[in-house]
Amino acid sequence: MGEKEIYILFTDTGTLFTRLIKLYTKQSYNHVSISFCDHLNDIYSFGRLNPSNPFVGGFIQEKIDMGLFEKAVCKIYSCTVTESEFEQMRNKVRQIELKKDMYKYNLFGLFAIIFNLNLSRKNAFFCSQFVATILKEKRGLLNKSPNLIKPGDLMKLKQLRLIYQGNLSLYPVHSNEDLMKNNVALQVHA
Repeated sequence: MGEKEIYILFTDTGTLFTRLIKLYTKQSYNHVSISFCDHLNDIYSFGRLNPSNPFVGGFIQEKIDMGLFEKAVCKIYSCTVTESEFEQMRNKVRQIELKKDMYKYNLFGLFAIIFNLNLSRKNAFFCSQFVATILKEKRGLLNKSPNLIKPGDLMKLKQLRLIYQGNLSLYPVHSNEDLMKNNVALQVHA
């Protein structure tokens, strides 16, 4: 059976809400998303439905050149999975996307994590809980409940490989091979 790559995107948008979260977490990156393509054409997460309102959220499909991501800094990691795991992950995201109006942002879960409470709410996620739920399809990757996973926990997973760090707007939309051919001077990690 073959292997495929998935991509985990950690971002800092620099908004007031993000800075407040940063004060608590002491982490540089407090939003996480998942993509199934190195070009990051389709990025999925749970977050703001309206960029100007941090309190109304749900399932979102993000674009690297739009909204809060236009000025974001990021770290992008890849993770090797089997073709079967890849399809299971992608199908789980598609199922949520098809019923996205039924899903909400898990603000209560976000507060519960502060007290290490394993709070599960039907059809509700915060960003790292969503990504961790999708990553559960790769056996042996997570050692605790997705309800308790913070972005920093995901970043520490040994199976992730850092492939890019810097301004998201400068992320190469070409493959790493194209990037190297053109000698693009970015912080790309091999």
